Amino acid sequence: MTREAARRIREARLPDGYELRIVDAHHHFWDLDGDGHWPWIQDEYNEDFFLGDYTAMRRSFLPRQYLAATEGWDVIGTVHCEAERSRSEQVEEDDFLQGLSDATAGRFPLAAVAHVGFLQHDRDEVLDAHAQRSIVRGIRSKPVIAARADERANGAGTLHDPEWVEGIAALEAHGFSWDLRVPYYHLAEAADVLADFPDLPVVVNHCGLPLDRSADGLRVWRDGMERLAALPRTVVKVSELGLYRNLWDRPSNEVVVRDTLSIFGADRALFASNLPVATLTAPDFDEVMDTILVGAAGLDAAGLDALFRGTAARVYRLDLSSLPSASLSKDH
Repeated sequence: MTREAARRIREARLPDGYELRIVDAHHHFWDLDGDGHWPWIQDEYNEDFFLGDYTAMRRSFLPRQYLAATEGWDVIGTVHCEAERSRSEQVEEDDFLQGLSDATAGRFPLAAVAHVGFLQHDRDEVLDAHAQRSIVRGIRSKPVIAARADERANGAGTLHDPEWVEGIAALEAHGFSWDLRVPYYHLAEAADVLADFPDLPVVVNHCGLPLDRSADGLRVWRDGMERLAALPRTVVKVSELGLYRNLWDRPSNEVVVRDTLSIFGADRALFASNLPVATLTAPDFDEVMDTILVGAAGLDAAGLDALFRGTAARVYRLDLSSLPSASLSKDH
C-alpha cells in the first residue's frame, strides 16, 4: 500500500526525527469533463511527445486524483504550472485554478505559473490580466527548440529571436518569474540570454531535461547547468527524470539528482512531482520520492527544508505559516 511504502521510504532515507513537509513546486491539473480545452490531450495524439506514450494521462487530473497519487506523504500545498490549455484560454486557466484553490482551503494549488506567448499580438494585455489574478506568480513560455542536440534552432520564437526575448523583459514589469523549459542542449544558450536579465528570477524546469545520459550528453548538460547556476537569481526544479520512450532509469536518475543539487545547492532547488506526467515513466510517486531522497542523501534538516518547501516558498512568494501539517482527505 502507498502509505506503508511512503513510511518505509521516510524511515530509510530521512534523518531520525525529521518530519518532511512538502510543497510540490510543479504539477498539472486539467478537467476534461469541464468547460476548458486541452488540445494536446483531447485532440490529435502527438506521437513525438518527449516521454513517449501518454495515453494513460488522457483523463481528468484534479486535486482528488493528486491526493490519491501522493497518499502517505505530507504535501501541504502545490504550485501549478501551465498545462498547455488552449492558448485562447490562458487567463481562463488562472480562474479555473483559483476555483480549485478555493475548494481546497487555498492549497491545491497555492499558486500558479501561467502562460503567455511571447510573440502573440496581445502579449502585454494577457500579462496584465495574469497580474490581476493573485494566484499567478510566474510565467512559463517555451522557446522554439531544435529537434536534436546536433542541430541549431533559429528564427521566430527561438532563444536567438530578439523579438521573442523581449517577452522575457516584459515579465519584470509585473514582478513575474520565468520558468525555463528547454532540453539540456539549449541550457548554455539560455544562460547567455539570461545574463542580460540579472534581476529576473528564473526557474529551470525538470533538472534541465538531461535526456541523453551518455557521458557526452551529461557533459553538455552539466556545462549548461553550471552556466545557469552562475546566475544568482536562477534556481532549478528537481523533477521529471523520465526518458523517452517511457523509460525510468533509476541509477542515472540518482546521478542527475545528486549532480543537480551539487551544482545549484539545496537552497536554490525546488522539489516538484510533475504529476501526472511523471508516472508515464516512474511507477508511482513513491518511486519519485525515493529516487530524489537517495540523490539528496547527506542533506541535513535545513537542506531538506529548503529543497522540499523553503526555496519554493521564496521563489513563488508563498505564505506557509498558516498551512496545516496534514493533507486534505481524498474526498476533497
